[in-house]
Amino acid sequence: MGNNCLNNCSTPATNIAKKKSKGLPIETTFKLPAPIPTWPPGEGFGSGTIDLGGLQVRQITSFKKIWATHEGGPDNAGATFFEPSTIDIPPGFFMLGCYAQPNNTPLFGSVLAAKDSSGLSLKKPVDYTLVWSSESLKIKQDGVAYVWLPTPPDGYKNVGHAITNFPEKPALDKMRCVRSDFTDQCQTDTWIWGANKYGLNVFSVRPSVRGTEEMGVSVGTFAAQINGNDNSPTTSTTLASYSPYIYLHPDEKYLPSSVSWYFDNGALLYRKGEESKPIPIEPMGSNLPQGGSNDGAYWLDLPVDDKAKERVKKGDLQNSQVYLHIKPMLGATYTDIAIWIFYPFNGPARAKVKFINNIPLGKIGEHVGDWEHVTLRISNFNGELWRVFLSQHSGGTWVNASELEFQSGNKPVTYASLNGHAMYAKPGLVLQGSGGIGIRNDTAKSRMLLDTGRHFSIVAADYLSGSASVITEPPWLNYFREWGPKISYDISHEIKEIEKLLPGKLKPAFQKFVNSLPNEVLGEEGPTGPKAKSNWNGDEV
Repeated sequence: MGNNCLNNCSTPATNIAKKKSKGLPIETTFKLPAPIPTWPPGEGFGSGTIDLGGLQVRQITSFKKIWATHEGGPDNAGATFFEPSTIDIPPGFFMLGCYAQPNNTPLFGSVLAAKDSSGLSLKKPVDYTLVWSSESLKIKQDGVAYVWLPTPPDGYKNVGHAITNFPEKPALDKMRCVRSDFTDQCQTDTWIWGANKYGLNVFSVRPSVRGTEEMGVSVGTFAAQINGNDNSPTTSTTLASYSPYIYLHPDEKYLPSSVSWYFDNGALLYRKGEESKPIPIEPMGSNLPQGGSNDGAYWLDLPVDDKAKERVKKGDLQNSQVYLHIKPMLGATYTDIAIWIFYPFNGPARAKVKFINNIPLGKIGEHVGDWEHVTLRISNFNGELWRVFLSQHSGGTWVNASELEFQSGNKPVTYASLNGHAMYAKPGLVLQGSGGIGIRNDTAKSRMLLDTGRHFSIVAADYLSGSASVITEPPWLNYFREWGPKISYDISHEIKEIEKLLPGKLKPAFQKFVNSLPNEVLGEEGPTGPKAKSNWNGDEV
């Protein structure tokens, strides 16, 4: 789930250790040591109200507690959710959304209240949709929470969620939606609370574009990212109809996982020049460097402890999750749903050299952090699945729907290759090479099945950029560096060991083939994430 910015940002929280012997830090309110100065009259600074050109806004810093949980989130201290205090909202002003903060810091934040000074800048929501409830969760909580998404009138957008501690919808007059031209695109800033097991992750947000000449203003409200739900009936129906089944090879040791499982189980962030001081990664990657380019300054790696490293390498199919990027294609006559799958580790490759069918390639092909994807291309004329793109190492193949295998109705069946996880439409052997020499891509049905429609999260939806519901991108998506380190092993040594197994006349041909392989197959480079791929904004190859 996401929300829009009027544009201004909450102050990022400072980590303060939870002290069990005292009350939680959030139970105190932060104040500056000395009173705020009395500002001289002039250009409106310090006057309490800012006019955005037909929309007046005020900063509300006093809150009414609605709900709290006492586990999860930063320091596992939980989080508290508030609505702005009605006592401090002046006549004619209305709340735009609620506020949330981790419990490990003193209460310090603000949300905007707004007043319509043009007669057209604000409107009541026409309805509310319940997007999440803590009712069925077995967690330490004060009461039960219900998170609501306002449904805005045409031409307006919601810029925040409402939260209640009762199951009835909030009153329509409780908050306001903002005219679309007053809103701007937002991105997540800091992680507040949540986990996949709760079905919810909550973030503070900030304007996506910031600068001295930009007009972005943060509302101060939170973004609630609901696992597997963007409140779009079309998307839900489409996924229910066409979500692929991915069969893993029966000998597969390196299974997929969710990104948060990978982070929670010890993945580390390294920085060039400070290799001896790797940093644990927060569950949604909120402490990963954002934006920039793949400059070699940062990379991710497995835990240092050998036992933990081997365990994380194997992934966790039960805790796996796929990540969806939904975008219009071919003049918006089609919708592409790119389904991204994360594997903590890519296993070693195997080769076929003429009549020698199965040659282990040592460490060749191994790398940390493997991203694969399947893309559904769906006709916008009638909603029919048209084609499926299957990623295969550094490339891939489009397959027409007529050439696919289906199961459980219209769900396409795909196969992930052993160790390398390349995607294919049929089981069997696909040789990556020519002349009877190449990398083996073996696929087969097994009991290990990834149902992509069961646990998914929509992380980006380009088609929603002008609508009321905008997806909030998780911080890890905007990490553009490598998800694994550069491999330091001696590939030439690995090749020489393999050549010992080959007849003399096959050695030159094998050497020539290996030299033609890209780094991604050799495993020398750690891969980048989905948003760094050329197909994120463009078409598949």
